[in-house]
Amino acid sequence: MKIIISNTSDSPLYQQIKDQIKDAILIEELVEGEALPSIRSFANDLKVSVLTIRRVYEELEQEGFITSQVGIGTFVSTGNLELLRDSKRRLVEQKMQDMIQTAKSLNIGKEDLRAMMDILYEED
Repeated sequence: MKIIISNTSDSPLYQQIKDQIKDAILIEELVEGEALPSIRSFANDLKVSVLTIRRVYEELEQEGFITSQVGIGTFVSTGNLELLRDSKRRLVEQKMQDMIQTAKSLNIGKEDLRAMMDILYEED
């Protein structure tokens, strides 16, 4: 898993890291039971504070994406499948909203947009 952090982003560092881990879980780049790096090693790799990574892990655990076992480690958890499905839908909805806004700004109608989406969906 590769995490890219931007110091020029409007989003705080912890949010950038958290979002990228969630995305990796949602696209199954990280799978259930897979170990995540320790807080210290992850912070060192990303050159951020251990407090930043601890916050990321705490929030991901609260949301049901990971589980921590004291003395053992932190692992990907997909136990809450409904949460996972909802997060996947939300991710697609956000991308679709961006697409719709772009299409509207370029005066591309709903039917043309739907036709483009049908063609692109069938290509894969």
